[in-house]
Amino acid sequence: MILGAIEAGGTKFVCAIGNERGEVLERVSFPTTTPEETMKKVVDFFNGKEIISMGVGSFGPIDPNKHSPTYGYITTTPKPYWGNYNILGELKKHFKVPMEFDTDVNGAALGELKWGAAKGLSSALYITVGTGIGAGAVVEGEMINGLLHPEMGHIYVRRHPEDTYEGSCPYHGDCLEGLAAGPAIEARWGIKGDMLPVDHEAWDMEAYYLAQALVNYILILSPEKIIMGGGVMKQQQLFPKIRDYVQEILKSYIAKEELASKIDEYILYPELGDNAGICGALALALTALNN
Repeated sequence: MILGAIEAGGTKFVCAIGNERGEVLERVSFPTTTPEETMKKVVDFFNGKEIISMGVGSFGPIDPNKHSPTYGYITTTPKPYWGNYNILGELKKHFKVPMEFDTDVNGAALGELKWGAAKGLSSALYITVGTGIGAGAVVEGEMINGLLHPEMGHIYVRRHPEDTYEGSCPYHGDCLEGLAAGPAIEARWGIKGDMLPVDHEAWDMEAYYLAQALVNYILILSPEKIIMGGGVMKQQQLFPKIRDYVQEILKSYIAKEELASKIDEYILYPELGDNAGICGALALALTALNN
């Protein structure tokens, strides 16, 4: 069973073929430039590959509603040239196979549920913390979508008492993404996060913001596992700090072992690692076969 997978990122596209076990058999990546240039490379990669379905996990905002006239579009993205672009429509011009389209983070959540850290569970939340902050969720085996798709990176959190940074989100200023994404770390401290020492005060502040967000997600969605990926989360010193803050904020209100003695197994790094996104797209391709 040969499946096609596209992780359409704002910085780079990753295209791959894989199988129903989530194994990546061949992959290529290239910078995200204009739609015309980028999509030509996508089509060239898949031509002749004999895929039976395709999954597309995309940066957003997107329209994942199959009953909408703009289903398959990247919509109001600030990414130059990509606003209101019909990415799924372009793919359908070239490949006559079933396709499933969703956010990259919803796909990653589904991939981790099938083959990664949440395997065997019915619900999971995947959050990526990098250039932006996005999160996707699977509940009862189904990806969450509704009026649009989850935009969990733009919730509001309480400010750290010592934080005077105004926030970097062009829409909301000091929302979660505006305070805790990679560009906010760099703007606040004057240096990229991966250049800061592991004991820098930046990481305690970062954990403070991310833990508040996780508490909100826990209280609303009650996921069985929370998986945190993206470039910022490669700073492994964040995980114990985030777990401690989650417990401090919740104050044992939810009496579950997963949030007490087993929290190290509840909030963790993707088991699929840097393949979480592309394996998520493979999971979407599998979903396409069943719809």
